[in-house]
Amino acid sequence: MNTNNENPRVGKRFQIAVKEWFEKETGDHYELEYPIAIGEPAKLHKFDIAEKNGKRVIECKCYTWTETGNVPSAKMGFTNEAVFYLSFLPDSVEKIIVMSKSYHLRRGETLAEYYFKTNRHLLGHIKIMEYDMDTKTMHMAGENK
Repeated sequence: MNTNNENPRVGKRFQIAVKEWFEKETGDHYELEYPIAIGEPAKLHKFDIAEKNGKRVIECKCYTWTETGNVPSAKMGFTNEAVFYLSFLPDSVEKIIVMSKSYHLRRGETLAEYYFKTNRHLLGHIKIMEYDMDTKTMHMAGENK
């Protein structure tokens, strides 16, 4: 289990791994902590990952189920906040939240699948994906496996 002071390093490693996956899969170049003006009046917000030409913006969430299989409620609130910020981007931008793959036997589903299932009505065109750091694979939440 990670201690709280390890969380920023774990999150940054996850963010870099997701960036590298997208670069490999798409052949496009991405930037970390990319500022984009949102809102009215416009204010800069740093998104975790953005494609240089602006066609794809990604937020990363490296969260896990609690040890007992409960929902990490406060962290899900931060995921909802990411949905909120992404919703200000134009429809021409592909908006994605990538969550770390976290499966719990008691739940029988991954945290990304749970999040998609319970919050799909809020997502609009925002995609929820999950990245497995061990296998370096990406899966779209809400799609049959």
